[in-house]
Amino acid sequence: MRREKKDWKKFPIRKVAVYAIGSVAVIVLVCGAIFLFIPDTFINGFFKNKIIKAFAKAYPAYSIGIAGIHYNIWENRIGADSLALTSNDSTFSCSIGAFSTKGIAWFQLLRHKGNAFKVLGGSTVDAGEIALVFRKPHYGLRCGRLHISAPGSEIFLEALELRPMVDNDKFFASSAFRKTRIRINIPQCKVTGVDCRGLLQGTAYAARSIVLNDASFDVLVDMDKPYNKNSLRPLMPSEALSSIRKIIQVNSVSIIKARLKYSERYIIGSPPAEVTFDSMRMSAEGITNHAAPGATAVISGRGIFMKTSVMKVHMNIPLASPEIPMRYSGSLDGMDLTRLNSFLEIGEGLRIKSGVLESATFDITSIAGHAQGTLRAMYKDLNIAALNALTGSEKGVLNRLASIMTNAMKIRASNMPDKSGSIKIGEVKYEKKRDDTFFQLIWFSLRSGIGDVIGF
Repeated sequence: MRREKKDWKKFPIRKVAVYAIGSVAVIVLVCGAIFLFIPDTFINGFFKNKIIKAFAKAYPAYSIGIAGIHYNIWENRIGADSLALTSNDSTFSCSIGAFSTKGIAWFQLLRHKGNAFKVLGGSTVDAGEIALVFRKPHYGLRCGRLHISAPGSEIFLEALELRPMVDNDKFFASSAFRKTRIRINIPQCKVTGVDCRGLLQGTAYAARSIVLNDASFDVLVDMDKPYNKNSLRPLMPSEALSSIRKIIQVNSVSIIKARLKYSERYIIGSPPAEVTFDSMRMSAEGITNHAAPGATAVISGRGIFMKTSVMKVHMNIPLASPEIPMRYSGSLDGMDLTRLNSFLEIGEGLRIKSGVLESATFDITSIAGHAQGTLRAMYKDLNIAALNALTGSEKGVLNRLASIMTNAMKIRASNMPDKSGSIKIGEVKYEKKRDDTFFQLIWFSLRSGIGDVIGF
């Protein structure tokens, strides 16, 4: 039979409205249920592309990739399986493994009202396998785990590592001038009392304490190349801090059970000259770039020098002006001086054949790069030989003559108290060179006192 057409005029308007509202309600409920229980479908299908497009528009010099965004409405947690950020010129790249953030104030964010602290001030962030690569300086920074808690005002990092992305030969070959290669490994770093408001607003970097556990520092300098005379002069601590416009303030920094190796390479492919410090414990207090005119940071530490002797150091470093005196003092326990040959033979062309240090103390003051002070060193049976610069051997007439001259006419073989109890006091006198770094200023000043005692 022929189906008769429905006459919609016979349906009351009220019923039509009820059907329409009911249909919309069902759709809303279904969509709401999907968003509540399986929101990833919406986020990955719509919002992810929006985020990528918005980022590309805001930062055209970079590209971003996001994989597997997830959102848990019950915990107010959003995260992703991975994130990759790359500059278009390939000079910088960043990749992050699984990460998530919890506690974002979405209402403030969606209304486009409130600053970053109002949006993120109650949030926590967790991320793993972070890798940053800087192509131009050939360095990479990696972090195994990062935890940031704005409510707890703390930052925790695990497996933090800074290292070149190429081997030593390639790293040094990239420049015709002298370079310093640095490797840093920090298994654990905890920052507490963080000024999250200042950090999120980009106005200050402040914290109550920073603690580094079991860190290692490896420094290598290629001494076979000249300094770049056109490069910027190395900054002293007060100059470096004052050059930062934003507020820097850290009440205390502690380094526990650290290791340091300092090396100088003179010939490509040959072993470098090196000194080591183990079991180091260091602390620094009052680090800031907004200090009173006469304020100083106080640094103290101790460690095992060359795996044989305890060294202690105490420093007062000016924060506001290089014209304020910098003072550093310390001591070194007894040691067999032949342990220094790993550095002296390669770096100085000298070999200590015998010698015992009983103790040493120093007290030095430096004002605007002019260092003066004293060094007291008690030692005995010191015998030094000059080495052939090419072979590293003591053999040869010229080398034997140099050794005789060194020991007979210059070197003070012993510096022990006489009957009156007096000894030779080394005079520290050094003028900072243009290319001297902060640590070179300290070492060269101390070395001048050592030379005055020994006689070279």
